[in-house]
Amino acid sequence: MAAVSAVSVLLVAAERSRWHCLRSLLLPPRKWNWKPRAMYATSTGQSITKVLIANRGEIACRVMRTAKKMDVRSVAVYSEADRHSMHVAMADEAYCIGPAPSQQSYLSMEKIIQVAKISGSQAIHPGYGFLSENMEFAELCKQEGIIFIGPPSSAIRDMGIKSTSKSIMAAAGVPVVEGYHGEDQSDQCLKEQAGRIGYPVMIKAVRGGGGKGMRIVRSEKEFQEQLESARREAKKSFNDDAMLIEKFVDTPRHVEVQIFGDHHGNAVYLFERDCSVQRRHQKIIEEAPAPGIKPEVRKKLGEAAVKAAKAVNYVGAGTVEFIMDSQHNFYFMEMNTRLQVEHPVTEMITGTDLVEWQLRIAAGEKVPLSQEEIPLQGHAFEARIYAEDPNNNFMPGAGPLVHLSTPRADLSTRIETGVRQGDEVSVHYDPMIAKLVIWAADRQAALKKLRYSLRQYNIVGLSTNIDFLLRLSGHPEFEAGNVHTDFIPQHHKDLLPERRAATKVYLCQAALGLILQEKAVTEAFKLQRQDQFSPFSLSSGRRLNMCYTRNMTFKDGTKNVAIAVTYNHDGSYTMQIEDKTFQVLGDLYSEGDCTYLKCSVDGVVTKSKLIILKNTIYLFSMEGSTEIGIPVPKYLSSVSSEGTHGGATAPMTGTIEKVFVKAGDKVKAGDSLMVMIAMKMEHTIKAPKDGTIKKVLYREGSQANRHASLVEFEEEESDKSESE
Repeated sequence: MAAVSAVSVLLVAAERSRWHCLRSLLLPPRKWNWKPRAMYATSTGQSITKVLIANRGEIACRVMRTAKKMDVRSVAVYSEADRHSMHVAMADEAYCIGPAPSQQSYLSMEKIIQVAKISGSQAIHPGYGFLSENMEFAELCKQEGIIFIGPPSSAIRDMGIKSTSKSIMAAAGVPVVEGYHGEDQSDQCLKEQAGRIGYPVMIKAVRGGGGKGMRIVRSEKEFQEQLESARREAKKSFNDDAMLIEKFVDTPRHVEVQIFGDHHGNAVYLFERDCSVQRRHQKIIEEAPAPGIKPEVRKKLGEAAVKAAKAVNYVGAGTVEFIMDSQHNFYFMEMNTRLQVEHPVTEMITGTDLVEWQLRIAAGEKVPLSQEEIPLQGHAFEARIYAEDPNNNFMPGAGPLVHLSTPRADLSTRIETGVRQGDEVSVHYDPMIAKLVIWAADRQAALKKLRYSLRQYNIVGLSTNIDFLLRLSGHPEFEAGNVHTDFIPQHHKDLLPERRAATKVYLCQAALGLILQEKAVTEAFKLQRQDQFSPFSLSSGRRLNMCYTRNMTFKDGTKNVAIAVTYNHDGSYTMQIEDKTFQVLGDLYSEGDCTYLKCSVDGVVTKSKLIILKNTIYLFSMEGSTEIGIPVPKYLSSVSSEGTHGGATAPMTGTIEKVFVKAGDKVKAGDSLMVMIAMKMEHTIKAPKDGTIKKVLYREGSQANRHASLVEFEEEESDKSESE
């Protein structure tokens, strides 16, 4: 439906060039059995010339790039919300499969199979998430004669049910952590098993993944509430609320091994990744290889992962996840029967294209390299850039990408994304914007390059975690490689400090940027009017026998800051902020689509990317980002007088899953009022204060918009007296 655009062709050509160069740098010389399209012939004689990608966003674009490199045509599917998305534009063909909710589009097995048949696709690549680990979908593909680019349905079944996978791993000699994986799912049984194992314990959805349906319980008192919450989330995500209980290893590391198997009984490992630093049990930054792992431990990890793969006759790409304690003892946690989000770091250190491997193995070929031929070169990081607010418990958000600029991609820098400037992060799907992947010769060099590249990743339009990632990657303990799953809570104050006031130098830069933009606008007006002497085309502030002083007001957080700006005759400015005076000079210039501010404050010259949108000035520099507000005059602002007397509000647009209160109920501050499902996550809405519920404004199953009032409290005497 959508032809490949010229931009897409250039991107594919650049990607092909980068990978060929990267291979030549990292891999020892070897002979590839290169053949034309018939190379992808399967054991049944069927060849793969067209592949359907049953996914969206970044991973769909990732698979398409490799498919194009291999001269395999790509077919996209999309929901109505994704009609204008990047993966649709990149595909050779694209088909709409339904409304925005994933249950009616990306999770509809019948619709995707139908598109595969209509388009003549011989194979389906499921990406990750959605149907990638769905045993029924893999089996349906087999029944319909379509190649499922993934493991056999039996492996998905055995590894997808955590209780079954633990039993299989224990029988295969893979170390497992103590836990309960039984069929008795009664509350009482699970509670008794948790007591037997000993707190803290981890409640996990049997058919889990991506941190969904997972809760840490540190005492018997909180067990029931956390169990119910985990069940609700698991039912919503996997349509199965069966749970298992495991001993929670305190301050563990999360180390996983990339494995590959083929139809000929071969299996190899491509070394390990450390994914310990997480929030909400979801990864935020990954690296390969894992820091501080000795060669002998690395070998044991890899061999254990291969043993796990062979125990279920695994075919294709998979990841075996382990919990590792401080002594580097490791225990099987789960196996992800798909390509992982963080697979690029493995590609960077081994010089491989794992999607290419997937396509080759799905077509019946053997694993391209033996274990001895797989190199481990250098170090790689992946930072996941999310639309979320780290200062609000990493609350995900949706909205437009009004401005989006990234570091330049090269041999050691990859930008894995499915969005462009002007696109919108949808409330219906995961809030990940992109993955920034960096490679260098060693860990310290890679870390330095990661921080440099993060400073060049600039987004305006919604909250992101970029500044948080900068603080995280620059933390001394992270630099030392002392990572574990409690890293963020342990260093919370360092990673999430209270907002500091903008420096006076930044305020000077903001004022200069605004003045110079005004000047540029009037210059454009002068050209348009073709009257260089028009008094309306002047913004120099020139006065006879005196210098003009302009009083400007900016908003730094919630605080108004006054700046007195004097326009000097030589084109410079004198700026007074409180009792301090600065001499300021500078100009604007363009690089590509971006505007930069070159600014001298008291002789110190700095360069910042400048973006002024609506009532905010954004400055992006090597020191990070700064936002300075421009107050709106009262006569232009409209303030809603509607109040809810302290009622709880929706943190984002979502669906009300559960309501715990009714009119007349008395609640304490912190009591649970509702559960909302939004952006693939469960959010518990809690009472902001003690009080009595006057009205519940939303029912279960209804949708609430961001900042909508969910409940209304009875107005108390103190509230009445204040309003009077």
